[in-house]
Amino acid sequence: MKDFLTKYNRPGPRYTSYPPAPYFNEQFTPDDYRESVIASNSEEPPSISIYIHIPFCPQLCYFCGCNTGKPKDPGDIKRYADALKEEIKMVSGLLDKNRPVTQIHWGGGTPNSIPYEYISGIMELLKAEFKFHKKIEVAIECNPAYLSPENAGELAGMGFNRVSLGIQDFHGEVLEKVNRLPSAMPAEELVKHLRKSGFEGVNLDLMYGLPGQTPPVYTDTIKKAISLSPDRIVTFSYAHVPWFNPSMKKVEKFGLPSTGEKFNLFNTGYNLLTSAGYIPVGLDHYALPEDELSLALKERKLHRNFQGYCTKETTGQVYAFGSSSISQLWNAYSQNSKDYIRYIEKIEKGKFATERGYRLNRREIITREVINSIMCNGHLNFSDIARNFGISVDELKELLSYNQGSLDEFIEDGLVEIEGEELNVTRRGMLVVRNIAMAFDFMIDGRQQRYSKTI
Repeated sequence: MKDFLTKYNRPGPRYTSYPPAPYFNEQFTPDDYRESVIASNSEEPPSISIYIHIPFCPQLCYFCGCNTGKPKDPGDIKRYADALKEEIKMVSGLLDKNRPVTQIHWGGGTPNSIPYEYISGIMELLKAEFKFHKKIEVAIECNPAYLSPENAGELAGMGFNRVSLGIQDFHGEVLEKVNRLPSAMPAEELVKHLRKSGFEGVNLDLMYGLPGQTPPVYTDTIKKAISLSPDRIVTFSYAHVPWFNPSMKKVEKFGLPSTGEKFNLFNTGYNLLTSAGYIPVGLDHYALPEDELSLALKERKLHRNFQGYCTKETTGQVYAFGSSSISQLWNAYSQNSKDYIRYIEKIEKGKFATERGYRLNRREIITREVINSIMCNGHLNFSDIARNFGISVDELKELLSYNQGSLDEFIEDGLVEIEGEELNVTRRGMLVVRNIAMAFDFMIDGRQQRYSKTI
């Protein structure tokens, strides 16, 4: 196992987008974004996904790699909420009103830490500006340190039907080392209140690789999570990137697990969760067998965007609102200013806050489809993708600069199986699926070193 880890633990993209975010550039302007939004009305998929970013946290966790911080002024939260409303109106005015919204996701930051009147106001505006699909998924990321039973009822009343609880770890000594507060109430009571309030989906977000997470401690956390019977459990790998977030240096004094120790934590979680009946989905998700993610994986209809895994049925082109948020359209990516004050000022002037982005060409769009198929479903059918884009298999392989020799090491190690025009990633291969996807990335270059390691 040590040789396996040494061999494959290389820097590589997470492929939550293709091309990955390091390729975004400042030559992509607000005018480019406007053009892309208009063009998206006649592109695939026709449905709409909405992402709302809340960049505020009452307390900053040392492990966090998100764009977040404390408000610089008490009035900034209201200004920000007002700016979100204006941006929503600006974008909705460019969209075909017949297109259904199938997915809404609130992330951050800590969305549930701001006054609920602002959340309610934005949700009411979305209902007024867009046509909601009858099976719409409306999700919010919540820090349980700031969530009460009353809050659960309020959120459900606004239309939220899925919640992701950022537990990270159930042990106070681990949370203390990373400057995170524990849940305000026992997790079992909180989950019970969420179910009672009408939430159809409850997810638990955990993290492994944190200081103080010994095998017994992490085993206890996983068992506790299983006992709560959430629909989904996510076990994120802590990515130590202090050059991106200097606060991460503060955890170094406590010591971080080695690659081998971290892999053992992952393996512990995998064995416990699968033994309890959870289905492994992609890199880090686990879902109950009847959950739509498990069913989509079985049918090879799993998809992923910056907000996480979803089904091809619920996903849409993503229109993102708020500072640092990234819109994921068929033809382009567009990221807003990371500085929330600059974002507010731009929107208040009636301008888009686009800071950088990327316009995809046909070759990149096709490659994105290939990499998504591998990353999400562990499967690639050359014939199907070639047919979808109206080209031959040979033309597809030429576009990808495909060389089966680049897969030899994966085949020899039992990580990939190829039969005819189909490629399947084995269960063990999913541990290094990022490495496998890189073999199909014709754009991989020196930027590879900007990424976290794949294990």
